Amino acid sequence: MGEVTRPSRDALIALALPIARQAAVAIQQIYKETVLAKNPQFILKSDQSPLTAADLAAHQIIEQGLRAATPTIEVVSEEGEQGHHQDPRRLEQADFWLVDPLDGTREFLSGNGEFTVNIAFIEAGRPTLGVVCLPVTGACYWGGAGLGAFLQFPHDDVPTPLAVNRAETSPWRVVASRSHLNEKTAALIKRLPEATLVQAGSSLKFCRIAQGQADIYPRLSPTCEWDTAAGQAVLEGAGGYVFDEQGQPLRYGKPEVLNPSFVACHRPYDEVAQWLR
Repeated sequence: MGEVTRPSRDALIALALPIARQAAVAIQQIYKETVLAKNPQFILKSDQSPLTAADLAAHQIIEQGLRAATPTIEVVSEEGEQGHHQDPRRLEQADFWLVDPLDGTREFLSGNGEFTVNIAFIEAGRPTLGVVCLPVTGACYWGGAGLGAFLQFPHDDVPTPLAVNRAETSPWRVVASRSHLNEKTAALIKRLPEATLVQAGSSLKFCRIAQGQADIYPRLSPTCEWDTAAGQAVLEGAGGYVFDEQGQPLRYGKPEVLNPSFVACHRPYDEVAQWLR
């Protein structure tokens, strides 16, 4: 048998976008029927994080869609069988889809609308493309390093290109998690010359920087690979950066799904390291 040819990155984005949009529609319908109807329903997983019917519906749509479109490429989803296992076989899988069907389940249950569908493609430990869709508005972000980054609303004829803010920043617009603003993160924010907080949930924090609406997102508390991969790809497509506390890029497909502490930023590590140490 001949070697299987993998679709191009542009083709992979074209495959992932309608699947993400379909999942977003399913999430929004359940959101209306439960949360907005003042009847939120969920169970707690073993890690005490909430799980809703919307998580499971989106997972099923995305997993089935990606497997049908790219049957030779592994799909790793937060809600899938592989997602919560520290499986060393993932190190041998150079290329795979990495999915968070509903990023921001707590935001979903709180009714603030700041939750997303995340689909990323990982090559050799790096997220080379990502799609982030916002169910409440239907907005979709996508991109990757070398591909650019884009935003499109349902009624837009053409997508809008995105780019990080390149101007001198004063004050620094810091996007941070409402529920994970710990002492270490607060101390980093205080070291910036000036700072103002820009609130956003889920992967929208990466997208705000990609849009030029924020400058830095320090996350010095635990996240999992599926939480960050799609947003990182969009941000890198817009000219931004994501690095750990030593300035190294985040790696994906590790046996351990937890990320180290990291910073997403409109500038590279060497330009901001003085404030991060």
